[in-house]
Amino acid sequence: MRLSDALQIVVAPGLALLPERLTSHAAVAMLLAIGLQESRFIHRRQIGGPARGFYQFERSGGVTGVLRHSQTRDLVASVLDRLHYDHEVTTSYEAIEHNDALATVFARLLLWTVPRALPGPDDFSNAWDLYIDAWRPGKPHRATWDEFYRRAWAAGMPAKMPGGQSVRVTH
Repeated sequence: MRLSDALQIVVAPGLALLPERLTSHAAVAMLLAIGLQESRFIHRRQIGGPARGFYQFERSGGVTGVLRHSQTRDLVASVLDRLHYDHEVTTSYEAIEHNDALATVFARLLLWTVPRALPGPDDFSNAWDLYIDAWRPGKPHRATWDEFYRRAWAAGMPAKMPGGQSVRVTH
């Protein structure tokens, strides 16, 4: 999937389901970089593993964490209600494989559980550390991160984000 498509059909619809305070350019960049790092926005199911969705969430990891974390459980419950899903771990785990908006909600809320500011465009190291702290990947590949993070920031944001922010889209 092209990065511009990921912005418009994966990231923007998910962020539209969340409060505006969670939809910053830095949040969009982190989501794009993580999607690139985890699946290249190609694989909805982990090759040889249990993770699901473009952000590669595991049932007992990120899905359970977001559903139960004190900062995110009410936010995700509200989104699940709006999308007519129950609040069960298995339901969300199965849904995020094909519901990109819901997968983005889970990804953004997982970032929200880490108590630090989102990094800026040139802060590759802190962005990597945030990704590692939130995702806890089994086999992290640092060599690809900086380029993905640079591309994510360069990509801009979807033309219409929650709150009417004026933004640009580039390929």
